[in-house]
Amino acid sequence: MKSAINAQVALKAALKATQYADLVTDHDPDDGNHVVPGELRRFLARLRLLHGVPFSYLVPDADLLPLESIRFFHLDRAWTDALVQGALSVGTITSTDRAQLEAVYPHIRDEVDEAERNIRRPAREDLLKAGGGAITGFVMRSRLVSGWPNLHVRAYSVDSLPDNALTTQAESSPYRMKVLRLERLAPSVLLVLFDGVPAVVHIEEPRQGLQFGVRTTRNSQGSSQARLPVRDCANGNGVPPLDAMVDANSVAVPFRANAPGVINIHELRKRLAIKAPHSGGSLESNEFALQMLRFPYRQVFGDPDNKEQQRFYPLDQFKVTLALDTWKTQLAGKLDGGP
Repeated sequence: MKSAINAQVALKAALKATQYADLVTDHDPDDGNHVVPGELRRFLARLRLLHGVPFSYLVPDADLLPLESIRFFHLDRAWTDALVQGALSVGTITSTDRAQLEAVYPHIRDEVDEAERNIRRPAREDLLKAGGGAITGFVMRSRLVSGWPNLHVRAYSVDSLPDNALTTQAESSPYRMKVLRLERLAPSVLLVLFDGVPAVVHIEEPRQGLQFGVRTTRNSQGSSQARLPVRDCANGNGVPPLDAMVDANSVAVPFRANAPGVINIHELRKRLAIKAPHSGGSLESNEFALQMLRFPYRQVFGDPDNKEQQRFYPLDQFKVTLALDTWKTQLAGKLDGGP
């Protein structure tokens, strides 16, 4: 049987495919003309951002992401390119199809690079036209994710502001890094992808409302203790030193007898009245509320000493602590139906 596809036919197909970008364009009302149709371009961009990728491919074993943990990572571009090429290969049947795809693939790659930066575009932000670079991110497993579903995550290329400062910098700011993906994969698992390698990452409780609360610290014996920093009743400012809780600027939080975790409000009010400046020896209800007020907590990764340009990944490198033979034994036991 004579083959319908030979080297000459394949060569002609490849030569014609090189002119594909000039002959075929798709007009997208959102971002202009492209070689790749808009729906396909966005599908491939979402694939690049791990949409639809099974979680077991990202975290193959639960021991790699234990409870109350966070893992930073770098996304391998070669792996995601292979993922896109695999999706595109579904439509290639003959050698001619493969030759055409190979010739036009550089155009596809460039347009998908651009599209992945616009999959998650905040309102009133400009459309990004340049291609993508390195992608980093983290996956976090914590009760924090389920307790505060609307966590704020920000990444910065330079440590440009104090760790406790409020900011209104948009993602278009030169110091702010774009969040490519922010999604809860499970009630307690959060996946975040950044456009680049950040110097500092902030994870912050939502600011939708105010809350009352106390803080937990370690005493000189190393045991946990609940304390409440006091504020000046005249202006609401904290009492120095502001970077530590000591007897001079905080009180120990009393709890009710035989009721762990239930604060003795009457006793706490008396302690605050004695310690808070300008209290007059007693606290009115509004002054007590001022003392109990707590702002959203912010966890800062990557710059614990507040040094500029200090990247986060040398500070928190993941190190395997489970021997390979032990992991294989545990995995085999789980596959056999063990605990």
